[in-house]
Amino acid sequence: MFQMNKLRHRFRHIKSLVFGYVVLLPTSLVALSLLVLLACNGFSIFYISLPVPAKASPEPANLLPDNLPGDKTVAKLASSVMYAVKEENPPVILKTHLPLVQKPNLSMVPVDKPLALRPKQARLKRNILRTLRSGTKAKWFSSKVTDFFQNSKCKSRFFMTWISSAESLGDRELLAIESVFKSHSKACLVIVSNSLDSKMGSVVLKPFLDKGFQLIAVDPDFDYIFKNTHAELWFNRLKKGNVDPGEVSLGQNLSNLLRLALLYKYGGIYIDTDIIVLKSFNNLRNVIGAQSINLETKNWSRLNNAVLIFDKQHPLLYKFIQEFSLTFDGNKWGHNGPYLVSRVVARVTGRPGFNFTVLPPSAFYPVDWSRIRSLFRGPRNEIHSKWLHNKHHQIRRQSYAVHLWNRQSGKHRVQEGSIIHHIMSDICIFCNSSRSSL
Repeated sequence: MFQMNKLRHRFRHIKSLVFGYVVLLPTSLVALSLLVLLACNGFSIFYISLPVPAKASPEPANLLPDNLPGDKTVAKLASSVMYAVKEENPPVILKTHLPLVQKPNLSMVPVDKPLALRPKQARLKRNILRTLRSGTKAKWFSSKVTDFFQNSKCKSRFFMTWISSAESLGDRELLAIESVFKSHSKACLVIVSNSLDSKMGSVVLKPFLDKGFQLIAVDPDFDYIFKNTHAELWFNRLKKGNVDPGEVSLGQNLSNLLRLALLYKYGGIYIDTDIIVLKSFNNLRNVIGAQSINLETKNWSRLNNAVLIFDKQHPLLYKFIQEFSLTFDGNKWGHNGPYLVSRVVARVTGRPGFNFTVLPPSAFYPVDWSRIRSLFRGPRNEIHSKWLHNKHHQIRRQSYAVHLWNRQSGKHRVQEGSIIHHIMSDICIFCNSSRSSL
C-alpha cells in the first residue's frame, strides 16, 4: 500500500513537470528567436562591405582626340566651362561610422553654362558688338593709312582717337588739332574714328585740308590693328562675350588699347584730344610723361598715357599691350590707362633692352587735374595778374604741351586774360574763329 502511494506521488510529480515544460515551451521559443535575431544583428553591425569594382569614369571631354572616326571633329572645351555634380559609388567605410547624412563622391562632368546666365551674356555680347560695329570702310584701314604716310612725306606721325559722334568734336578738340600743325606744319595726323570717317567728319575737318595740312580720319579695323599682339586674343574674347567690359566706358578702354597698338604697329606720337601742343616734339624719342612726383624722393609717383612717343615695335609698348590683355578690369577707372603704364614702367625700369625716358610733369602735365581750373580764370587783382603772367611764361618755357583735363575742366569757359586765353592766342591757326565754348 505504501509503495502504491509512492508511485502515485511520482506520477503526479512527472505530470507536473511535463505540464510545466509544455506551458513554458512557447516562451522558450520566443526567447530563442530573440537570441537568434540578436546574433544576426550583431553580425550585420560588424560586417565590412567589400567594394565592387566600379565602372570606369568616362574620359574628360577636353582630352578627346580632335578627330573621331567618320571625320567628325570635336571641339575641345575651354577651361572656363562650368561643372555639374554627379554621384558615383560611395567609398568603403565601416557601417558603424556612418555619418547622419552621407556625402556622395563628387566628380566634375563638363556641362553647358546655366540657362539663367545666357540672356545676360547675350545682351552683353550685343552691346559689345554694337560698340565695335564698323562699316565696310574699316576693311580699307591698312591701305588707307599706309598710302597716307607714303604719299604725304610727313616728318612726324601723330595719332588721335575719337570715340564720340562727329558733331560732338568741339572747339577744344579742334584747338588740339590746330596746336599739332602750329608746331609741326609738316606732320601727318591720323584720327582713328568711326564717326569722323564720314561725310559729317569731312565737313568738320575740311578747314584743315583747305589749309594744306595732312590729316585723315579712318574707321578702325581692330582685327588688323591688334593682329599678332596680345591684344588680338583679348579682343577675340571680347567679341565672343567672354570679357566683362565693366562699368567704365568700353570705348574709353578700347582707346587705351588702340593707342598702344597703333604706335606698336606704326611708331609715332599719340596725344589725347585735350592735349594742347606748345612746341615741337621732333627732338623727343621713346618718351612717356610723369603726371606727378614724390616731393621727398623727386621720383615719379604716377605716369600718364595721354602723350606717348615711341618707335615702331618698341618693347615697352609690347609690355603695355600684354599688361592690358592679362589684367583688364573694366570696373576701375584708370586701371587700363594711367595706372597700367605706371605698373609696367615700375617693373621694367633698369632692365636691359628697354630704352626710354620718363619726362617730369612739367613736360606734358604742368598743372595737375585738381588745379586745372586755375588756368581758365582771368586776373582777379594785380597780384593774381602777376602770378598768371609768370605761370604762363613758365609753362611756355618748360612744357612741350599742356593737358586740359577735360573731365575736370569741361564746363569751364575761358576767361579774358587767363593762361588758356594766352595759350590760345599763341597756338591758334584759325584765330578769327570763336572759341567761346572753351
